[in-house]
Amino acid sequence: MPSTARRLSGFTESVIRGMTRLANQHGAINLSQGFPDFDPPEALLAALERATRGPFHQYAVTWGAPRFRQALAAKVNRFSGLQLDPDQHFVVTCGSTEAMMCAMMTACDPGDKVIVFSPFYENYAADAILSGAQPIYVPLRAPHFGFDPDELAKAFEQKPKAIIVCNPSNPTGKVFTRAELLEILRLAEKHDAYVITDEPYEHIVYAPHQHVHFAALPGAFERTITCNSLSKTYSITGWRLGYVQAAPHIIAQARKVHDFLTVGAAAPLQEAAVAGLELPDSYYHGMAADYAQKRTLFMDILRRTGLSFTEPQGAYYAMLDISPLGFATDTAAAEWLIKEVGVAGVPGSSFFREPEQRYIRFHFAKKEATLRAAGEKFAQGLRKR
Repeated sequence: MPSTARRLSGFTESVIRGMTRLANQHGAINLSQGFPDFDPPEALLAALERATRGPFHQYAVTWGAPRFRQALAAKVNRFSGLQLDPDQHFVVTCGSTEAMMCAMMTACDPGDKVIVFSPFYENYAADAILSGAQPIYVPLRAPHFGFDPDELAKAFEQKPKAIIVCNPSNPTGKVFTRAELLEILRLAEKHDAYVITDEPYEHIVYAPHQHVHFAALPGAFERTITCNSLSKTYSITGWRLGYVQAAPHIIAQARKVHDFLTVGAAAPLQEAAVAGLELPDSYYHGMAADYAQKRTLFMDILRRTGLSFTEPQGAYYAMLDISPLGFATDTAAAEWLIKEVGVAGVPGSSFFREPEQRYIRFHFAKKEATLRAAGEKFAQGLRKR
C-alpha cells in the first residue's frame, strides 16, 4: 500500500485536545483546552434563536455574509483606529484556526521560511509544515517571555517570508509592548517579510499592559495579515467564526485559499454574531474586569500550591512549574494531575521547540466555582506527592 504524506510525520495530533479527551475520560476539571463553562452574552443567545428561524440556512457569500462583514469592520475600526472596508479587507473563516492556515498558504510557497516564537501555540508549527514552509524558532525566555533583538535579527537574516506573532500570547500570556512590535516591524521591513498576527485575546489584557494592533502601527498595514476570531471575546468557541484581515491585494488571494478549504463559515452563526459585534464598549470593559478577577483568584490558587508559576499579562493562561514534583516528564505530570488530582492541564513541552519539561499550562476561563473546586483538588492532591 502507498504511504501517507511524509509531511505529516513532522507533528502529532493536538496535545491540547488530547488532554481534554483524557479529562473527560477521568472526570477531571478541564483547565487544559481554553474554553469557558459559562454562557455567551444574552444578546448573542437571543440572536441565535432568531437566526435559526430566519432565511440563513444556505450558503452565505463565500468570504462572509455582508451584514457580518459590515458589523465586523465597524467593530475593528472602532478599536484599532483603522478605516477598513467590509468588502475589501476581510475574509470570514471557520475560526482563527482556519484563518491562520489561510494566512500561511496565502503568504508562503513550499520551501519558504517562517519565524515562530517559542513557546508557541501548537498550530503554528503544523501550519508551517502543511504549507510546505520551514519554521525558524526564536526563543521567548521566562519569566517575562520577551525576545532577544539580536537573536531575532539573526533569524531575519535567513530571509523568512513571514513571522508569526501571537499577541496576547498563548501559552504564556505575554503582551508585546509597542517598542517590541516596532522592532519586529523594523526587521520585517528591512527583510521584506510579512507579519502574520494572531490576536484572539485582544480584549483580555490586564493593567497596566495594553494591546497594540500590529496592523495599526505606522507603515505596518500593507505587510500585516491579521488573524482573529470571535471565540474568546464572546465565549463562543464552538461557533467557529474567525477572520483574516489584510490589504485588498492580500485578501483577494486569501479568499481563493479559503474558498477551497471550507467554502464558508456557518451562515446562521454569522447572522447571530452580529449582535456580539455591535455590543457597546461597556461589554468589553466588563469582560476584562471579570477576567482580571478570575486571574486574581487563580493566581491565589496557584500560589497556595507552593510552586512557581507565570502571571499572565493578557489572555487566560498560566504556566505552573512542576519540576519540584519529581516527574520524569511533564506529560507524566499532566497525566498524574488528571488521574490522581482531578485537574487537567497541558504539558508545556507541546509549546516549546526547546527540550522543556518544567511546565503545565492551565487556563482560568471558568466560573469562579469551577476554579475554587480546582483549587481544592490541588490542595488535596498535591499532598499525595
